Amino acid sequence: MAKLLMIQGTSSNCGKSLIVTALCRIAKNRGIKVAPFKAQNMSLQSFITEDGGEIGLAQAIQAEAAGVVPNVHMNPVLLKPSGQQGIQIVVHGKIYKTLNSMDFYSEKKKLWENVTDSLNYLLKEHDFLIIEGAGSPAEINLLEKDIVNMAVAEYLKAPVILVGDIDRGGVFASLYGTVKLLEKYDSLFKGFIINKFRGYVDILSPGIKKLEELINKPCLGVVPYLDETGISDEDGVSMRLINFFAQKVNAPVKIVVLRLRYISNFNDFEPLRFEPDTELMYSLKKEDLLSADIIIIPGSKKTFEDLKLLRELKIDQILRELAKNGVEIIGICGGFQMLGEKLIDPYMVESSLREFDGIGLLPVETLFYPEKITTQVEGCLCSEPSIKITGYEIHKGITYGHLGLFKITRTSMKQTLFDGIVCGNVWGTYIHGIFESDSLRRWLINRHRVKKGLSPIDYSFSWKKLKESFIDTLANTIEKNLDINRVWEIAGL
Repeated sequence: MAKLLMIQGTSSNCGKSLIVTALCRIAKNRGIKVAPFKAQNMSLQSFITEDGGEIGLAQAIQAEAAGVVPNVHMNPVLLKPSGQQGIQIVVHGKIYKTLNSMDFYSEKKKLWENVTDSLNYLLKEHDFLIIEGAGSPAEINLLEKDIVNMAVAEYLKAPVILVGDIDRGGVFASLYGTVKLLEKYDSLFKGFIINKFRGYVDILSPGIKKLEELINKPCLGVVPYLDETGISDEDGVSMRLINFFAQKVNAPVKIVVLRLRYISNFNDFEPLRFEPDTELMYSLKKEDLLSADIIIIPGSKKTFEDLKLLRELKIDQILRELAKNGVEIIGICGGFQMLGEKLIDPYMVESSLREFDGIGLLPVETLFYPEKITTQVEGCLCSEPSIKITGYEIHKGITYGHLGLFKITRTSMKQTLFDGIVCGNVWGTYIHGIFESDSLRRWLINRHRVKKGLSPIDYSFSWKKLKESFIDTLANTIEKNLDINRVWEIAGL
């Protein structure tokens, strides 16, 4: 029987995902066959597995830390907020239904069956399962509908370690309150971690000692606030990243990613922010756009709504003017669709509108279908075949025009075709993750270096190796600040 450990938190964004990532790497380094699991994730940051299934990005990163191939069982239920349409439910990697929040809970029995199926599969395949909870387990109004926190812990009789975020304040009260509100599960709680601490640990000692006495659970460590992990945030564009971007004001190439309301898979741009000669920022401010060398329209969960937003802010007009002046404009997935001439939605997949004018910078039209294309891809840049790319597609629309930017193979579908289009200094593609290609990234940046009279840089870093170093650094930090031997003892290792 596989050993088990569950990491829950007193709130969202308290650091559960990063701690699970670190523990997966620490376990891997000790020669343990480990895998991550999260029953239900709500995120617009997703990843496509080798067989074309869609899961939360965090579980894919955790799998990478564990040294295993991501699969749909690691995140059997993925929830993707879809605005007024409700919540898109992805089960075992494929769209199941789109429901409003009230109807969603009526699906508990069906979803729970999928959760237990995945758990049973993973328990047979691995020696150690590290399970991540979601939000807070102490939402007592939702306990009967829970399929991700204490329901999983109780089903498996898994030991639970609770994480509290001291940076937001009230950490002792939140840890105490969570345990006390869930007294029926008291035997499953084995200890707590204080995360995101700034300062001297000795200052916390009296509070930690008192809390240990009150809840009869040990403190397993105090983790410092990490300004930069290099690992993509689970949701939204955090203030931490905005502050990071502002620090590189002297970089010669400025890239602005439009901060859309329904932005998805913004992790696409992580490699760009670590380039030594780029300043990367997320913004919708006119002054930022006017000073940009490259503007990127990212993916969107609600393409019509975000295109409407750009029109309301008159950003579409600004983009058309900047394109005339030689600014490079790039669209990724939903951004690619927006750059076209028309978006047609006869099945009302995206909104109640049947047709919408695009920004008009690319001679293409997009037709939306209910079926979603989800596949990993590999290929090359048609104009320079030596520049190889890998990535993935995740979209409902099909875009028509003289496509020929990339020649790609959809690996899960065994299909070779052309993707994307370039028109002067404007181009778009459906492929997420292309900037993880070191050669493509430098190709993009170097063209702007040359434009500014600077010499091109042949190579700056390997993104694959840099990602590994980020995970290793995170794991080392967590291991240094936790009583890791006691954690393993709790897990039965």
